[in-house]
Amino acid sequence: MLDIADLDGDLDVDVDGDRAAVAIVDSEEGRVPRRLVGDNGRVLDALQELTRLAVQVETGERSRLMLDVAGYRADRRATLVALAQEAVAAVQASGVKKELEPMTAFERKIVHDVVAAAGLVSESDGLDPNRHVVILPT
Repeated sequence: MLDIADLDGDLDVDVDGDRAAVAIVDSEEGRVPRRLVGDNGRVLDALQELTRLAVQVETGERSRLMLDVAGYRADRRATLVALAQEAVAAVQASGVKKELEPMTAFERKIVHDVVAAAGLVSESDGLDPNRHVVILPT
């Protein structure tokens, strides 16, 4: 895809658990165009889905491949962990449930994991694209 579109960038391929992780990173020739991420990662999500479909066509099996561009997902994960930790602290201090902003399924999973690690319970509520995490007091 990068060659066809004449875009700079190199591929880093790794395996994270049972999931292939493909990252498009800056190359010696130049920076990866950040437009491949798009607003709130929407272009990246679409590229990831197209990549998964291409893998499925080649292998005949559904892929759980994760695609990242220029570290966007790693940065977003760090932001979500911090947001979840702040929300957990607020719920623990107030004893009142807290609803977070709408998120993708992948983002909600990150938040649910942080909440569970803190000993609280969370649930997803609403319908896409407005599905969000609710953190409940114990």
